[in-house]
Amino acid sequence: MEDSQIIALFYERSEQAIAELDRKYGAAVRKTAANILHDRQDEEECLSDTYLGVWNSVPPQNPRPLRTYVCRIARNLAVKRYHANTAQKRSGGYELVLDELAECIPSTVDVESDYAARELSAAISRFLDTLSYEDRFCFLRRYWYADPVAEIARMTRLDAHRISVRLYRTREKLHRYLKEEGLLE
Repeated sequence: MEDSQIIALFYERSEQAIAELDRKYGAAVRKTAANILHDRQDEEECLSDTYLGVWNSVPPQNPRPLRTYVCRIARNLAVKRYHANTAQKRSGGYELVLDELAECIPSTVDVESDYAARELSAAISRFLDTLSYEDRFCFLRRYWYADPVAEIARMTRLDAHRISVRLYRTREKLHRYLKEEGLLE
């Protein structure tokens, strides 16, 4: 079923919309949540919360592309649940992804206002536009979807070491870019 047809079902408030959304994008939503949470029960709750979030936001939203919209909701919910689950402890999964970016992106704790956070987000988007398709793909798969390096290597048919080096160099470029933009000291 096409995205526009699924969105039309949401506008009709048809429960079939959830079934079609799950059929088309359920695997992507589950993978997004699994990469961050690593707990089956939390992943399933995140999936349900994601579908509820889409149900509550469409209408009035008319998301295009639908997959990105749904995965963004899943990712945000998974990160929120992850932080709630690990408030007092550190684990190796998603925390490792955050640690890799810690040197080139200031912590949200250090961001003084919503304006500064939006400015940082816009700068990162501009930076991503400067990257090759391959570098942008690797960066987003690692730091947005939290895919393991080995999984990115499988998707790109490159070896894991090469992906790690590519990600390291991209983080270094991002660090320099953010300094040039005046967002880092």
